[in-house]
Amino acid sequence: MRERKMIQDEEGPSLFPGMEELGIGSIRRMEERKADEFEEDARFERALLDYDDDSYDDDSDYDGDYDEDYEEPESVSRKGKVLDRESERLIDGRELTAEDLKNLRPVGRGPYLFISCTFILLFLLLIGQVVYFNLYQKDAILDSPYNRRQNSLSDSIIRGRILSEDGEALAYTYSGDDGYEERVYPYANMYAHTVGYASHGKNGIESVANYQLMTSHTNLIDQIANDFSGKKNQGDDVVTTLNTRMTQYAWDALGDYRGAVIVMDPKTGAILAMVAKPNFDPNTLAETWEEMVSDSSNSQLLNRATQGLYPPGSTFKIVTTLAYMRSKHNLDTFRYDCTGIFEIGNTTVHCYKDAVHGEEDFKYAFAHSCNTAFAQIGLDTGAKALGDTAEKLLIGKELPSDLYASKSRYSLTEQSGEAELVQTAFGQGKTLVTPYQMALIVAAIANDGVLMKPYLIDHAVTPTGKILNQTKPSKYTTLMTKSETQVLKQLMKAVVDDGSASALSGRSYEVAGKTGSAEFTKSDGTVGTHSWFVGYTGGENPDLVISVLAENGGAGSSTAVPIAERILDSWYSEW
Repeated sequence: MRERKMIQDEEGPSLFPGMEELGIGSIRRMEERKADEFEEDARFERALLDYDDDSYDDDSDYDGDYDEDYEEPESVSRKGKVLDRESERLIDGRELTAEDLKNLRPVGRGPYLFISCTFILLFLLLIGQVVYFNLYQKDAILDSPYNRRQNSLSDSIIRGRILSEDGEALAYTYSGDDGYEERVYPYANMYAHTVGYASHGKNGIESVANYQLMTSHTNLIDQIANDFSGKKNQGDDVVTTLNTRMTQYAWDALGDYRGAVIVMDPKTGAILAMVAKPNFDPNTLAETWEEMVSDSSNSQLLNRATQGLYPPGSTFKIVTTLAYMRSKHNLDTFRYDCTGIFEIGNTTVHCYKDAVHGEEDFKYAFAHSCNTAFAQIGLDTGAKALGDTAEKLLIGKELPSDLYASKSRYSLTEQSGEAELVQTAFGQGKTLVTPYQMALIVAAIANDGVLMKPYLIDHAVTPTGKILNQTKPSKYTTLMTKSETQVLKQLMKAVVDDGSASALSGRSYEVAGKTGSAEFTKSDGTVGTHSWFVGYTGGENPDLVISVLAENGGAGSSTAVPIAERILDSWYSEW
């Protein structure tokens, strides 16, 4: 084997002649390897270095450390070129040039590069998942009632209180000296569906705010003292948006009717009252649980405000009116002669109690809730425009809600036929909505088309009084334009001024709304009527939104309107 002469760079590593120009670099690391550790790329580099160059000197004192048993390969293949060791020429007979040497690159590192990139990618995905969890999923996971970690927290933490907006305790934990604990609900049935319960599973705010209630921010010194004495730490309190006075008014006004009342602030989305009947006493849940779950006739565990599905009756005329406007119809030119009956095919539509309204414009037809006029309006609007508008108003879609809310049901299509179209247009047909759904639509109207995200929990507060997790009112979506709301506001004001809700006119507060009388078939085959009223107060400076549903209460004007009147009178009499 010929010895190889090396040239020492003044400032760098030792290089063989010509290698620097070719960009090959240092061989110091190659010199330090044992010959038996060389792989294919090391043999290839050695083959290159053995290339006959004038600068090689047989008398070189190069003392590199090589294995005497090492045998040079006959040839080394790279990129389809073969270097012959005897002739030092390419197989095709052409001399090896500098350009050829540049094209000769070691191979075999590809798999290592692929594995390295794969591990880097997996690492980045893992980091991304951790960040995503902490930003978006952490609260939902921790708040889940299925999270077993929450159950273990009860061993060291006393469940925090649930408070009203005005500071009243809606739920708290009684803790005796002997370690006995009991969850207490001072208002019993009144907040059964909103506050919920914390035994037999969890429901209502007890479920939504479970993690906050079972988290303690007691100061460190007290925590250490409690740990040494075997006492539990006090959990954080949760302050709701619920107002005890407004809830009491709604509870009293609904009386013995099955149904629901919702009162909310349209400018913020805060829910001030949510009452549903029938209900239950969470204080006696253990004794009555089996009876309630087996009694399907009362459905006491059902929150009718957010989960009860009812035909909307004439409250749906708000939706039909908006669809009519959006299908390029002019409300000012509308004229209709109501005879009390509208016939289409085998279907006959009657105005409520066979009323005959005679000649009417759009405002009069809306204010007096004329079914036959809206049957014609439905035909003029068409199934597609009506369906598109209903979808834009979140009918049939998931609703923003802290508590579980049922999706409304809407089945009208362009293939449904004219009979179903006219029935749907005035609020009958197959459409079903919740009182909560209608409250959100009216809230958007009152707030110039913008629906604020509804919420029940305002903030949490530590035992030392520090406020945590303050809810900031936020926009959920825009349901309609401001110009569209101006038209709807005028129509809803006419309902109160000179229409089916005139009992609410002339008050110290300004009201606009819509009544509804929704017929349904009872279990015995007879026809009943659900009573509706939805509206808002405050005119151009909206204050409250109210939604009232009384099951089988008759006409909206005879039952739902007086319920709303009693609530609003009580509330505004305080101011």
